[in-house]
Amino acid sequence: MSIKHPVIAITGSSGSGTSTVKNAFNHIFSRVGASPVIIEGDSFHKFDRKQMKSIMQAEDKKGNKYFSHFGPEANHFDLIESTFKDYGENGHCKRRYYIHSDEEGIPFGKKAGEFTDWEEVGRDSDLLFYEGLHGGVKDGNIDVAKFVDLLIGVVPVVNLEWIQKIHRDKEQRGYSAEATVDTIHRRMWDYINYLTPQFSRTHINFQRVPTVDTSNPFIARDIPTQDESFVVVRFQDHKYCDFVYLQDMVAGSFMSRPNTLVVPGGKMGFVMELILREQIEKMLNR
Repeated sequence: MSIKHPVIAITGSSGSGTSTVKNAFNHIFSRVGASPVIIEGDSFHKFDRKQMKSIMQAEDKKGNKYFSHFGPEANHFDLIESTFKDYGENGHCKRRYYIHSDEEGIPFGKKAGEFTDWEEVGRDSDLLFYEGLHGGVKDGNIDVAKFVDLLIGVVPVVNLEWIQKIHRDKEQRGYSAEATVDTIHRRMWDYINYLTPQFSRTHINFQRVPTVDTSNPFIARDIPTQDESFVVVRFQDHKYCDFVYLQDMVAGSFMSRPNTLVVPGGKMGFVMELILREQIEKMLNR
């Protein structure tokens, strides 16, 4: 783990809410005056959109119904590890982008589903910040988590995660609910074997738990609001939290276990910034 060049990673599945945590970090970076290198997990896919579609069809014909973006066959786990290691040791690394839309690709001369070229970044930065699927993944001799100074898990209860993904894919990408359910099914093997184990390696987990009925996520008409939820915050070690201070600051919070704080869902952003800003300031000695 690096002292001079810290690495922070948010890990979570599609629809888990990692973007919410990313926004909280962006506010913190601005407030503490930190200049991060931002690395997107999608940039470590092995295949562009067209290639992935072709390979998936070929795998289907072979009878493999579980080839997905979540597993090692479709991702450069080794490059995630070497990127974190290089930055921690040297304060710079290589980065590229995965283009999600034609509009996003205009400055790079790329189309949706393509990658930009790799470039050297980070020489004037304070830290590396990763957001994606595999910030704490392990596979054989590859151990990404080993090179992360602060690993944050964002993992709602699974029914809520699926509701969020179904609604997001419909509203933002125009997918039918049936198509999204097929994707969830395809990814399940990799989800269980590569995503879920990461949450035992995280330093802090944020898990949103709805207080309304989500027993059948595939027919849910809306996403439970934060005010209809609690957030369970689990800490790997007491050094990451002053529990007495947090309970004084957040009305309605309580300890469910010695290392676990439960807060009202509406306070999620406030609590994230309280906890994470302190950790970043410690890293930067500010």
